[in-house]
Amino acid sequence: MAQLQLDIVTAEGEVYSGTTDYVVAPSVEGELTILPSHAPLITILQPGEVRVTGEGDAVTALVVFGGFMEVHSNRVVILADAAERDEDIDLERAEEAVRRAQERIENRSGDMNLEQALSSLRRAQARAGVARRRSRRSRPRSGGGGG
Repeated sequence: MAQLQLDIVTAEGEVYSGTTDYVVAPSVEGELTILPSHAPLITILQPGEVRVTGEGDAVTALVVFGGFMEVHSNRVVILADAAERDEDIDLERAEEAVRRAQERIENRSGDMNLEQALSSLRRAQARAGVARRRSRRSRPRSGGGGG
């Protein structure tokens, strides 16, 4: 079966590189799923989760903070403003950043840049959302089975 080559790059360097069966990314037009043989595409990304399959069908999640995605000839390149792997995100710190951003917006002063504050909130929410999903995936399932 055909696969995609995915490269996620930021100004600091390569964050992810590998082959995958699919890529799910947060486009400004909505969440996009890219499969092998996808039509060529260039789109703007918004802060959110990128999901890919890795070896053994394990799902890898990353959070990107805007940027661009190009799809061409079974190759996906994400040029992200910033990106983090889900395992690098501390859920408690991410949730605290959401609370602080919400408080700044609620208690804003006249000289505060509202768009910048909202952008900070969206970034914090994206990080916290990815960390929460990772936490749910890694939690052991309660025993199923009927007795």
